[in-house]
Amino acid sequence: MEHTVKILKINQITHDVKEFITEKPEGFSFLPGQATVVSVNKPEQENEKRPFTFTSLNDDKNLGFTIKIYPEKQGVTDSMDDLKEGDELIINGPWGAIKYKGPGYFIAGGAGITPFLAILRQLKKDGEVDGNMLFFSNKTSKDVILEDELRDILGDQAIFTLTRENHPDYQYGHIDEEFLKKHVKDLNKEFYVCGTPEMTDEISKTLEKMGASPDSLVFEGK
Repeated sequence: MEHTVKILKINQITHDVKEFITEKPEGFSFLPGQATVVSVNKPEQENEKRPFTFTSLNDDKNLGFTIKIYPEKQGVTDSMDDLKEGDELIINGPWGAIKYKGPGYFIAGGAGITPFLAILRQLKKDGEVDGNMLFFSNKTSKDVILEDELRDILGDQAIFTLTRENHPDYQYGHIDEEFLKKHVKDLNKEFYVCGTPEMTDEISKTLEKMGASPDSLVFEGK
Protein backbone atom coordinates (compact mmCIF):
# COMPACT_ATOMS: atom_id res chain seq x y z
CA MET A 1 0.00 0.00 0.00
CA GLU A 2 1.33 3.40 -0.99
CA HIS A 3 1.36 6.42 1.31
CA THR A 4 2.14 10.05 0.45
CA VAL A 5 4.04 11.80 3.24
CA LYS A 6 5.20 15.39 3.57
CA ILE A 7 8.83 16.22 4.35
CA LEU A 8 8.82 18.09 7.67
CA LYS A 9 12.54 18.69 8.12
CA ILE A 10 15.84 18.11 6.31
CA ASN A 11 19.11 17.89 8.27
CA GLN A 12 22.58 17.90 6.70
CA ILE A 13 24.49 15.01 8.31
CA THR A 14 27.72 14.99 6.27
CA HIS A 15 28.83 16.67 3.06
CA ASP A 16 26.78 14.19 1.02
CA VAL A 17 24.30 12.68 3.51
CA LYS A 18 20.96 14.16 4.52
CA GLU A 19 18.33 13.13 7.04
CA PHE A 20 14.71 13.48 5.89
CA ILE A 21 12.02 13.64 8.58
CA THR A 22 8.54 12.99 7.20
CA GLU A 23 5.00 12.52 8.33
CA LYS A 24 4.09 9.04 9.53
CA PRO A 25 0.87 7.47 8.18
CA GLU A 26 -1.60 6.48 10.85
CA GLY A 27 -1.12 2.89 11.93
CA PHE A 28 2.19 2.55 10.04
CA SER A 29 4.72 0.28 11.75
CA PHE A 30 8.05 -1.38 10.98
CA LEU A 31 10.90 -3.28 12.61
CA PRO A 32 14.37 -1.74 13.15
CA GLY A 33 16.48 -2.58 10.11
CA GLN A 34 13.57 -2.64 7.66
CA ALA A 35 13.28 -0.46 4.57
CA THR A 36 10.63 0.84 2.21
CA VAL A 37 10.50 1.78 -1.47
CA VAL A 38 10.57 5.57 -1.91
CA SER A 39 9.83 7.90 -4.79
CA VAL A 40 9.46 11.67 -5.07
CA ASN A 41 5.89 12.90 -5.47
CA LYS A 42 6.54 15.15 -8.46
CA PRO A 43 5.66 14.81 -12.16
CA GLU A 44 8.00 12.46 -14.00
CA GLN A 45 9.64 11.41 -10.70
CA GLU A 46 6.96 9.33 -8.99
CA ASN A 47 7.93 6.23 -10.99
CA GLU A 48 11.64 6.46 -10.08
CA LYS A 49 11.78 4.23 -7.02
CA ARG A 50 14.53 3.17 -4.65
CA PRO A 51 14.67 1.38 -1.29
CA PHE A 52 15.69 3.32 1.80
CA THR A 53 15.98 2.15 5.39
CA PHE A 54 13.99 3.68 8.21
CA THR A 55 16.48 5.29 10.58
CA SER A 56 13.83 6.48 13.02
CA LEU A 57 12.31 4.18 15.63
CA ASN A 58 8.89 2.61 15.26
CA ASP A 59 7.64 4.48 18.32
CA ASP A 60 8.71 7.87 16.96
CA LYS A 61 6.03 10.32 15.94
CA ASN A 62 7.57 10.81 12.49
CA LEU A 63 9.52 8.72 9.99
CA GLY A 64 13.21 9.31 9.40
CA PHE A 65 15.50 8.40 6.50
CA THR A 66 19.27 9.00 6.42
CA ILE A 67 20.21 9.09 2.75
CA LYS A 68 23.49 9.46 0.89
CA ILE A 69 23.19 11.70 -2.15
CA TYR A 70 24.83 10.51 -5.38
CA PRO A 71 24.84 13.49 -7.80
CA GLU A 72 26.47 11.36 -10.51
CA LYS A 73 23.57 8.90 -10.51
CA GLN A 74 20.34 9.80 -12.25
CA GLY A 75 17.35 8.84 -10.14
CA VAL A 76 15.91 9.16 -6.66
CA THR A 77 19.17 9.79 -4.75
CA ASP A 78 20.07 12.58 -7.17
CA SER A 79 16.63 14.25 -7.18
CA MET A 80 16.36 14.14 -3.38
CA ASP A 81 19.23 16.59 -3.13
CA ASP A 82 16.90 19.24 -4.53
CA LEU A 83 13.98 18.56 -2.19
CA LYS A 84 12.75 21.14 0.30
CA GLU A 85 10.65 20.97 3.43
CA GLY A 86 7.03 20.70 2.34
CA ASP A 87 7.79 18.46 -0.65
CA GLU A 88 6.31 14.97 -0.62
CA LEU A 89 7.57 11.40 -0.85
CA ILE A 90 5.66 8.28 -1.80
CA ILE A 91 6.46 5.28 0.40
CA ASN A 92 5.29 1.68 0.45
CA GLY A 93 5.00 -0.92 3.18
CA PRO A 94 8.08 -2.01 5.14
CA TRP A 95 10.26 -4.94 4.07
CA GLY A 96 13.77 -6.20 4.64
CA ALA A 97 15.91 -9.07 5.88
CA ILE A 98 18.23 -7.25 8.29
CA LYS A 99 16.67 -8.08 11.63
CA TYR A 100 18.32 -8.14 15.04
CA LYS A 101 18.79 -11.74 16.21
CA GLY A 102 20.98 -11.15 19.23
CA PRO A 103 24.34 -9.68 20.27
CA GLY A 104 27.02 -9.66 17.64
CA TYR A 105 29.19 -7.69 15.26
CA PHE A 106 27.78 -4.95 13.03
CA ILE A 107 30.00 -4.52 9.95
CA ALA A 108 29.19 -1.55 7.72
CA GLY A 109 30.69 0.25 4.76
CA GLY A 110 29.67 3.86 4.10
CA ALA A 111 25.90 4.23 3.70
CA GLY A 112 25.64 0.57 4.73
CA ILE A 113 25.40 1.87 8.29
CA THR A 114 21.79 3.00 7.70
CA PRO A 115 20.01 -0.33 8.43
CA PHE A 116 21.94 -0.51 11.69
CA LEU A 117 21.03 2.98 12.94
CA ALA A 118 17.49 2.09 13.99
CA ILE A 119 18.66 -1.24 15.43
CA LEU A 120 21.38 0.38 17.54
CA ARG A 121 19.09 3.23 18.61
CA GLN A 122 16.47 0.70 19.70
CA LEU A 123 19.07 -1.32 21.59
CA LYS A 124 20.17 1.82 23.43
CA LYS A 125 16.58 2.72 24.26
CA ASP A 126 15.98 -0.79 25.60
CA GLY A 127 19.27 -0.92 27.50
CA GLU A 128 20.50 -3.90 25.46
CA VAL A 129 23.65 -2.58 23.77
CA ASP A 130 26.04 -4.79 25.76
CA GLY A 131 27.60 -7.60 23.76
CA ASN A 132 27.46 -5.73 20.44
CA MET A 133 30.35 -4.26 18.48
CA LEU A 134 30.56 -2.06 15.36
CA PHE A 135 33.17 -2.07 12.60
CA PHE A 136 32.49 0.93 10.33
CA SER A 137 34.56 1.57 7.19
CA ASN A 138 34.62 4.83 5.22
CA LYS A 139 36.87 6.44 2.64
CA THR A 140 37.76 9.57 4.65
CA SER A 141 36.92 11.10 8.03
CA LYS A 142 34.45 13.54 6.45
CA ASP A 143 32.41 10.58 5.15
CA VAL A 144 31.65 9.06 8.57
CA ILE A 145 27.90 9.17 9.24
CA LEU A 146 26.75 10.08 12.78
CA GLU A 147 30.08 9.22 14.36
CA ASP A 148 29.35 11.05 17.62
CA GLU A 149 26.07 9.21 18.15
CA LEU A 150 27.59 5.83 17.33
CA ARG A 151 30.44 6.43 19.76
CA ASP A 152 27.90 7.48 22.39
CA ILE A 153 25.93 4.26 21.90
CA LEU A 154 28.83 1.83 21.71
CA GLY A 155 31.81 3.56 23.33
CA ASP A 156 35.04 1.67 22.69
CA GLN A 157 33.02 -1.12 21.07
CA ALA A 158 32.88 0.99 17.90
CA ILE A 159 35.92 0.79 15.59
CA PHE A 160 36.11 3.23 12.68
CA THR A 161 38.40 2.56 9.72
CA LEU A 162 39.39 4.77 6.78
CA THR A 163 40.57 3.43 3.44
CA ARG A 164 41.78 6.65 1.76
CA GLU A 165 42.99 8.79 4.66
CA ASN A 166 45.58 8.11 7.32
CA HIS A 167 44.12 9.91 10.36
CA PRO A 168 45.31 9.55 13.98
CA ASP A 169 41.74 9.14 15.31
CA TYR A 170 40.88 6.19 13.08
CA GLN A 171 42.30 2.86 12.03
CA TYR A 172 43.63 2.74 8.49
CA GLY A 173 42.76 0.04 5.97
CA HIS A 174 39.97 -2.22 4.83
CA ILE A 175 37.84 -4.58 6.91
CA ASP A 176 39.59 -7.64 5.54
CA GLU A 177 40.63 -11.03 6.89
CA GLU A 178 43.52 -9.59 8.88
CA PHE A 179 41.25 -7.00 10.50
CA LEU A 180 38.54 -9.53 11.33
CA LYS A 181 40.98 -12.02 12.83
CA LYS A 182 42.33 -9.25 15.05
CA HIS A 183 38.99 -7.91 16.29
CA VAL A 184 36.46 -10.76 16.19
CA LYS A 185 36.76 -12.57 19.52
CA ASP A 186 33.66 -14.76 19.35
CA LEU A 187 32.71 -16.54 16.12
CA ASN A 188 29.55 -17.90 17.74
CA LYS A 189 27.89 -14.48 17.77
CA GLU A 190 25.70 -12.96 15.05
CA PHE A 191 27.27 -11.00 12.18
CA TYR A 192 25.30 -8.15 10.61
CA VAL A 193 26.87 -7.04 7.33
CA CYS A 194 25.85 -4.16 5.05
CA GLY A 195 27.84 -2.39 2.36
CA THR A 196 28.39 -2.75 -1.36
CA PRO A 197 27.49 -6.19 -2.75
CA GLU A 198 31.20 -6.84 -3.25
CA MET A 199 32.03 -5.94 0.35
CA THR A 200 29.16 -7.99 1.76
CA ASP A 201 30.14 -11.03 -0.31
CA GLU A 202 33.82 -10.80 0.56
CA ILE A 203 33.26 -10.34 4.30
CA SER A 204 30.68 -13.14 4.42
CA LYS A 205 33.08 -15.54 2.71
CA THR A 206 35.90 -14.49 5.02
CA LEU A 207 33.81 -15.01 8.15
CA GLU A 208 32.73 -18.47 6.99
CA LYS A 209 36.38 -19.31 6.24
CA MET A 210 37.24 -18.23 9.80
CA GLY A 211 34.59 -20.57 11.19
CA ALA A 212 31.42 -18.51 11.53
CA SER A 213 28.20 -20.35 10.83
CA PRO A 214 26.39 -19.29 7.62
CA ASP A 215 23.22 -19.06 9.75
CA SER A 216 24.87 -16.33 11.85
CA LEU A 217 25.39 -14.03 8.86
CA VAL A 218 22.64 -11.44 8.50
CA PHE A 219 22.56 -9.31 5.36
CA GLU A 220 20.09 -7.90 2.86
CA GLY A 221 19.03 -10.36 0.17
CA LYS A 222 19.94 -13.46 2.15
